[in-house]
Order: sequence, then C-alpha cells, then structure tokens
Amino acid sequence: MFQMSFCTPLGSITLYEENNSIVSLDWGQTPENNETILLLEARNQIQAYFRGELKNFDIPVAPKGTDLQKITWNAIKKIPYGKTCFYSNIAKEINSFARSVGQACAKNPIPIIIPCHRILSKNSNKEYYSFFNGIESKRHLLNLEQF
Repeated sequence: MFQMSFCTPLGSITLYEENNSIVSLDWGQTPENNETILLLEARNQIQAYFRGELKNFDIPVAPKGTDLQKITWNAIKKIPYGKTCFYSNIAKEINSFARSVGQACAKNPIPIIIPCHRILSKNSNKEYYSFFNGIESKRHLLNLEQF
C-alpha cells in the first residue's frame, strides 16, 4: 500500500492507495511518503477542493466495507457539491434505515472525497461527524461549499 501525507486547512491528512485506487483518507501524517501518480492527483484535487476550485472529485476510490456500507457510500458520492440531504433520504434511496446510513457515514474511510459531511440529521440539535474535529470539521466543509 502506498501513502502520502500533506497539509489542508483542516490539518494534515494521509491518503492511502492500493491497487490503483484510493482506499483511505486519515488525519495526521505518516513518515513514509510515496509519490505515485494517483496520490499526487488525489492531493492536487483535494487542495483544489479546499481552494474552492474543484466541485467533483475524479479519482478512483475503493473503500473497504460491507456491501451495505459500499451501497451507502456510492449514494453519498452522488450528492452534488453545495447540496445536502438527510440520512432518511439516503436510506429511502437505498432501501435501508437512517440509522444504518449514519453508521456507514461513521465508518466512511474516505471522507471529503466521499462527502458524508453533506448528510444532515432532521433533528438539527443532533448533527454528527466522525472525521477529525467532528462537527467543527463538518461545518468548515459545509461553509466551504457555501452553506
């Protein structure tokens, strides 16, 4: 597995590549960096996203998870930049339950690229985000997308 760390406005992240696909995006840095063509392109796209210059990621991803998680993540990838939807909307689309969608979001191995930050709770007092600084990171990403 290849990996590359770099800085973003939210802090350092590390991308992981396996079999010519991005498989994970984690917070923090790793001492070992491999500059593959895909990792460089993914870094460039993420940096362009944070500059407000990129709205759709165009890199191969292969998140590891259950079949239901993969179905959920594929549905989440379809939420357009600048839009949000509720857990229940995704659940209805994939014939599942809002709680299952929330659990899949919490297990999303490639946040930002698979934009689980665009999923909202109908109960506005209970917003969740398991990535980095939690709800603060979610708000940052939504503000970036002009919410």
